[in-house]
Amino acid sequence: MQVFSWDSVKKEVMNQKIWRKVISGEKAMLAQIFIAKDGVVPTHQHESEQITYAQQGAIKLEMEGKEVVLQQGDILLIPSNVPHSAVALEDYFGLEIFSPIRIDWLTGQDDYLRKGG
Repeated sequence: MQVFSWDSVKKEVMNQKIWRKVISGEKAMLAQIFIAKDGVVPTHQHESEQITYAQQGAIKLEMEGKEVVLQQGDILLIPSNVPHSAVALEDYFGLEIFSPIRIDWLTGQDDYLRKGG
């Protein structure tokens, strides 16, 4: 068993507009993510199912030719291997749950997040 505090989790700055904090077990991962207004997450896909919980702000996601806007309190399930992208409509803060864990996030092989923003 482990107990965590977000205050003690390392903040990883991805680019000028995106930062995150990650807690990972062997099979599931939880992340806080902040995306400043107009920040972009380019189209990408991954094996992991993703559950996105919008805590503050608004973000527009595009997936399978459809757009959805998440606002405070909204939750979105993104299935495994479905290409998706996002843009923050205003400063956005949310929680992301991934299963299985995102090895690319843990090893720094997530270049799509480290460019621009």
